[in-house]
Amino acid sequence: MPKTDELEKDEMMKHLMEALSKGQDIGHYGRLVFIMAARHFLNDDEVVEWLTKDSDCDESKARILIQQVEQRNYNPPRRERVLEWMQRQGFPICPNPNDPDSCNLYKSFEFPHEVYDHIGEYRKQKSEAPAD
Repeated sequence: MPKTDELEKDEMMKHLMEALSKGQDIGHYGRLVFIMAARHFLNDDEVVEWLTKDSDCDESKARILIQQVEQRNYNPPRRERVLEWMQRQGFPICPNPNDPDSCNLYKSFEFPHEVYDHIGEYRKQKSEAPAD
């Protein structure tokens, strides 16, 4: 099965890929969401190929964003974060924000164990941090 077929199993990723295929500008946060999920299924060149379909994203911009996501080891965003980011831009990242099951990448995909380990470590550190 092609890797893009796997990504299209998720309604939001399919929505982003359809918009990119049409040359639409999915916005900074749309590109971030796409990278944060797609990098677990596609190689960097394939992610760049998709992102450069965006009317506001050339190869240099795409590679810089991918590098930032990888360097900071960003996990795919939770649904709440996607909805928050969507309010900061014009393009609707989540095609069905009123459906509580929509735009939950963790419901649609099985990510590598390192992603879940990283989330667990973050939550542990957050719970141990002194309250302000």
